[in-house]
Amino acid sequence: MPFSNAGYEFKALFNNVAIGIIVTNDHGEIIMINDFALSQFHYEEEELLGKKIEVLIPQRYRERHVHHRERYGANAHSRPMGVGMDLFAVKKEGTEFPVEVSLSPYTRGPRQFAVVFISDISVRKESEMALLQLNAELEEKVKERTQSLTDALSKEKELNELKSRFVSMASHEFRTPLSTILSSAYLVSKYETAEDQPKREKHIQRIVSSVNMLNDILNDFLSVGKIEEGRMQVRFSDVKIEETIRAQINEMQTILKRGQKIYYTHSGKEQVWMDMTLLKHILMNLVSNAIKFSPENSQIIITTEYIDDNMSLSVKDAGVGISKADQEHLFERFFRGSNVTNVQGTGLGLHIVAKYAELMNGEITCKSDINMGTEFIINFKPSNIE
Repeated sequence: MPFSNAGYEFKALFNNVAIGIIVTNDHGEIIMINDFALSQFHYEEEELLGKKIEVLIPQRYRERHVHHRERYGANAHSRPMGVGMDLFAVKKEGTEFPVEVSLSPYTRGPRQFAVVFISDISVRKESEMALLQLNAELEEKVKERTQSLTDALSKEKELNELKSRFVSMASHEFRTPLSTILSSAYLVSKYETAEDQPKREKHIQRIVSSVNMLNDILNDFLSVGKIEEGRMQVRFSDVKIEETIRAQINEMQTILKRGQKIYYTHSGKEQVWMDMTLLKHILMNLVSNAIKFSPENSQIIITTEYIDDNMSLSVKDAGVGISKADQEHLFERFFRGSNVTNVQGTGLGLHIVAKYAELMNGEITCKSDINMGTEFIINFKPSNIE
């Protein structure tokens, strides 16, 4: 065997050094192995001497390693093995573990040998994986916080835009009703005789109407603000559909145009699990729009249906209608149809209706054509129905 005359000092150094050392001949056969390597691989010396080095390599790599070993023998030189690669060795019982390998060739007469230095890097790999995992977790936290900050800034920007839009729109939308209130109040003060009572009542009604308009505008902005800030609370309860709808219709009789009539029908079960306040607001907004954008002597048809655990609400008018192009933006904030610019409004009503419907697990759709009327339908999903 090589090194047979190296003496006790060499053998002590060879067997006690804290790194696995294997010596192979030019056929890749193991001719020497130190105690540290035997401990690494869980073998006895006689089990490995004379065996090919591939016995210590995982099965899936052995054939490839034979080719690498033969190429190395043709141009042997000292070098680390598998630079940039993950190398693995296999213990007697089949357990794999990551290693670093360095090769040093030497010759003795016509024979060529290789000294293989093997380091078990399992602990280092575990530390690296732990560090990579920690880095990944930190990156994910940074990403989440960055996204959270971005969302917060985006939301703040939206709210600031909403406030700016409110100031701009309020200055415009408030001007007409305020002017009406001011002029009507002035004229009422001028009508002093009993014969002027019809004129006084006319202007008092104009004042009431204008105040209601201002109240509606303020309510729209307050509602949008609550929705955008996530402060809108939904309070579900048992609601008698037909009774609730008819009560709301009666309250709206005073804003009907001359000759306009509201017809309402309900079919199916009577009680539904939903938020009565939001339902009333949805109905009031849809019916108000139907009145506003429909001519005198027209019909507004309201239908509710609660069958097979599906609740639907429909409001249909015979008004000016909505173009297909406008329908794509109908539920956006501040959007107003191109054919209704001469009618006062904030462009927030349908946006609020859509959001309220969403809060009650509902979805709103629109069917309309120019000058052919409009129908809004809200379907509430079964998971929202008790």
